Formats: sequence, structure tokens, C-alpha cells
Amino acid sequence: MESRGAGARRMPPRKSITLTEAELRLMKILWARGESVVSEMVAAMAAMPKGATLAYNSVLTTIRILEQKGYVRHRQEGRAYVYSPCVEEHEASRSEIRHMMQRFFGNSRERLLLSLLGDGEIDAEELRRLKEAIAQAAEDVGDVDPGRGDGTAETAEDGARGLRASDARGEA
Repeated sequence: MESRGAGARRMPPRKSITLTEAELRLMKILWARGESVVSEMVAAMAAMPKGATLAYNSVLTTIRILEQKGYVRHRQEGRAYVYSPCVEEHEASRSEIRHMMQRFFGNSRERLLLSLLGDGEIDAEELRRLKEAIAQAAEDVGDVDPGRGDGTAETAEDGARGLRASDARGEA
């Protein structure tokens, strides 16, 4: 094992901007309740399913990590610190989705959506809402089908077939 001299520095572990399960549980409490002290968050966690709760010191440690990550801030009220979210829930969810899309789908919204469509768990109502959202997005960018760019329509099923075929051939 290599010894380090007195002046040698260890690199700190890289901090993740994504939320762990415990951090997300605390953020959900803060988003629902608004400002809270640690004891209130502990009490709110007690209502969660067994195994989802954290002890006071664990909540305190986790909330401090969230503060370092920029998700929460605090103000002092008497002897207590009152914590509040400084990131909206929709902002955090969009950030997590962008992170997942980058890691697993090469930053491709199409590949992400096709993965969701291909899992066999989508129902007719979800599919209808997705079609409406895609149609609205196409109108917003001024193109009938933003994926093709030539103004001709293509169904999601046609697009999925085409992507699966190109994946099978090893094309990007």
C-alpha cells in the first residue's frame, strides 16, 4: 500500500447532483409541507411505510447534504434551523430525467420514449395523452413531425419500427 506524505492530498469523492432515495423522501416532505425543522421532518417520515423512515441524526445529515447540493436552504429561528426547498419539484424531476436520458439513452428523447412505449405496460389512455403531447410539441416547433423534418406525418409505431430496425442493424 502506498503511503502518502504529510503534504499529499486525497481527492474527495465526486458529489452527485442526483437525489438518493432518502434525499428524495425528504424533498417530497419539504415540497408538501414547505418550511420545516428536522423534528417535523422526522415526524412526517414516521407516517411513511416501515423501512422508509430515518432517525433524527440521519435526517439531519441528509438535509445538510441536500443543502450542499443546493436543493434546500435554511434560516435560523431561535435555536432551530428551519429548512425550505430552493428547487421546485418539477425542476428536480426534469433534472433527474435529463440525467437518466444522458446516461442510458445517449441524450436521445426518441430512444427514451421508444423504450417507454416498448415495455408493454402502456394503456390506451396514456398512449392517447402521449399522442396529444407529441402533436402539440410538433405544432410548437412548426412541423407536423419534428422527427422527420419534412412536414410529413409518421406514427409513433412507424418510428418505433424504424428505430428497432436500425438498432437491429447496429446503426445509431
